[in-house]
Amino acid sequence: MQQLSTALPQLVYGTAWKEYETERLTLLALEAGFRGIDTANQRKHYHEAQVGSAIAKAIARGLVDRDALFVQTKFTSVDGQDHRLPYDGKADPRAQVEQSFASSLEHLQIESLDSYVLHGPTTHTGIAPYDLEVWRAMEALQNRGATRLIGVSNIALDQLEELCERAYVAPAFVQNRCYARTGWDRDVRSFCTKRGIVYQGFSLLTANRTELSGARFSSLCSRLGKTAAQIVFRFAVQLGMQPLTGTSDAMHMREDLAIDDFTLTADELHLVEYLA
Repeated sequence: MQQLSTALPQLVYGTAWKEYETERLTLLALEAGFRGIDTANQRKHYHEAQVGSAIAKAIARGLVDRDALFVQTKFTSVDGQDHRLPYDGKADPRAQVEQSFASSLEHLQIESLDSYVLHGPTTHTGIAPYDLEVWRAMEALQNRGATRLIGVSNIALDQLEELCERAYVAPAFVQNRCYARTGWDRDVRSFCTKRGIVYQGFSLLTANRTELSGARFSSLCSRLGKTAAQIVFRFAVQLGMQPLTGTSDAMHMREDLAIDDFTLTADELHLVEYLA
């Protein structure tokens, strides 16, 4: 894996589905101590420009330096957008990527990205020609230093294997919704580990409400004196995962970051991994 000039943040703050609260909540997350921010140039589910406003305010107030931030956004294809496209929907894939990327830099009020992510393949199996052209454009952005690293989201194992085979620049990140019932995306995580790819897990809490409400997990929380979120994020970090959290609660933000004062034993890791 290619390396950032600064260390990756342990947790990343996700900004999806916050609409006109995005600026306030992103600034709150930065104040709480988050140094990784994830967004997308997809107005349907994100407000990227408000993320940029929050980052600009945090920097202007001296709360954080740009170099200390890990800023990640995404390119989203037409089928994942609504009518508010950040590019010409009739343009070729490479032009769409260039237009979307330029729009993201303007929204975020920064000169370059730490990570630029393909929001997901346009097919359920395989890598379509459109997706490969998008990836080529993203590779070109990294090659000229516009983004430090590139990655992919919402991808199945067979698609990830094919992408890595065909890519000139392999993804540095894979970001997937993480379900306990699939061993927390065990097969994709295993592939990432072998290839030196950082696995970013999202919806770790919301996708697993049933499993996390069970007696065994509740007992573990009580025994350790930790919140469910703290245990799940500690578990994820110990597995080598970079978790995303999108909490809107300031206290929960601080709690989610406070996971360095305990370590799960092998038995406790096994319990959480096999909750389902």
